[in-house]
Formats: sequence, structure tokens, C-alpha cells
Amino acid sequence: MKPSKYHNNRGWHNWLLYDIGDQFLDKYSQYYSGVFVDLGCGTAPYKKYFLKYCDSYIGVDWTKTQHNSKADIVSDLNKQIELNNETADTIISLSVMEHLCEPQVFLNESYRILKKGGYIVLQVPWQWWIHEAPHDYFRYTPYGLKYMFEKAGFLDVEVEAQNGFFTTLIVKMNYFSARLIRGPRLLQWLIKAILIPFWTLGQILAPYLDKLDRNWDAETQGYFILARKK
Repeated sequence: MKPSKYHNNRGWHNWLLYDIGDQFLDKYSQYYSGVFVDLGCGTAPYKKYFLKYCDSYIGVDWTKTQHNSKADIVSDLNKQIELNNETADTIISLSVMEHLCEPQVFLNESYRILKKGGYIVLQVPWQWWIHEAPHDYFRYTPYGLKYMFEKAGFLDVEVEAQNGFFTTLIVKMNYFSARLIRGPRLLQWLIKAILIPFWTLGQILAPYLDKLDRNWDAETQGYFILARKK
């Protein structure tokens, strides 16, 4: 079962990003356990997937999100999170921290609600367009991420680029061309039919071309971070 099957944003132009996300979620699955807290859960598209590994799932999000939130707990992630100290065995947060105006408060609170020895898995974009405006505040380098996590108290902070330059370039071109599809429905269908082969071929080739990139950190689409509470 691929977790991205539960995400409605997966399409012809961007399926590669969701495949890459699947690989990372599977890679970190060994750290999922016990009480699992999804910070910024939105529509909770991965809930069924995470419940394969943990005992219980708690989705946390705010009411002002642009998604149809399915949060179990409503909480502003820029402030104190409405959970007790050391509640979570595992915390996950996917494409959330760029939307927070107080990201250090968020990491400090994540540390507080995480049990000792527990893990946090977090993903943020790097080379990505402004989205969900005006609530899109930051992009983070690997060095900034490591600094902020360690400042919050986390140990063994690992930051890993999701992909290389060519995946970033090709997927950004796909998104840009997809945004140009306008007009009557029939015209949109015809344009999309023309673009789909180019979108598909580019996404098939991108992972192979990424092998030419010796510094994925520089122009990756985003980063996954794994860290532990002492």
C-alpha cells in the first residue's frame, strides 16, 4: 500500500514527488510507534498508513487552514500546542513548517510533547514556489534546520535532501505548465493530453539525471529531517 494513494494532490504532473515522499515515509517507518502525533495534519491523508505502525493517531491542526481539516485537536501551531508534556512517541509534520510564522516555537513545543527517546520526522520544501499565500513565510537550508532543531533540544539531527537538481527542475516545469491550462473544458483536455507525455517522460528520466548532481542539498525540492529527544 503506497501512502500517497490517499493524497488527492497526486496527478500526472507531480506523481514523482509523491513517489519520493513514499520512499522517505517507508524509510522512516521503523521510528513510528505508540502514540503518533501528526502536526499540521490537514485532511489526514496518511492516517491509515501510519496506523499500520502505531497504536493510536492524533491529528493536530488549526481551524484557519486552507484545507478541509480532519484534526482531532485544534491548535495554533505557532503557539502552545494543546497536548500534555511527553504525549507522543512519534511526531510527524509534512510541508507545514514553511507556513508557520513562529517555527522555533513550533519545534520547542514539538520537543515538549515528545516522550524521551521519541523521534520526530519532518519535511519542508526548499526550491518551491510561494503557496497558500499569505501564510507562506520561510524556506530553510540544511544548516538552518540543524541549528533550529538543536536549539529546541533535539539530538542526532539528520537532514536529507529529497532529490537532485533535475527532479526539481522538471517538476517545477510541470507545475508551471499545468498552471497555464485554461479556457473551455475541451481545450483544457486537449492541452493536458498533449502535455501528459512530456510530464511522464520527464519524471521517468529525472531520477537517472539526478545521478549527475553531486550536491543534492543545493537545489533539492525539499528536505526530510529525523531527530530524537534525549
